[in-house]
Amino acid sequence: MTDKDDLDKKLEAMFDDLFGDLDDVDADDADSLNDLSENIIMLNDESGNEVPFEFLDLINYKDEEYVILLPVGDEAGEVVILKIDTDNFDEESESYVSVDDDKTLMAVFEIFKEKFKDDFDFVD
Repeated sequence: MTDKDDLDKKLEAMFDDLFGDLDDVDADDADSLNDLSENIIMLNDESGNEVPFEFLDLINYKDEEYVILLPVGDEAGEVVILKIDTDNFDEESESYVSVDDDKTLMAVFEIFKEKFKDDFDFVD
């Protein structure tokens, strides 16, 4: 065995210690991981940096569509509600705009809360 082979084995063992043995991932776990990655969308912040969000739901309210997003890694669990920008619709990508009207924000959030009351613990 060469030094490179020995190093590869040690690195693989360290990886398995940290993250578990990927050989033990069954098909259901792999499907769950794929499902999660399909729900991740990337948005650009004000500085042009990509920020990952988990897509939670699409809400229709007063003939407009709103997305409910959760910032990936957000410990507070606060969702972001954005309106789909139909004025700048593109076949290849969607554009979102912030919602300035507090009443609309609350109405959309209330619909989301009612829809997922059994799945999430909402704090008022």
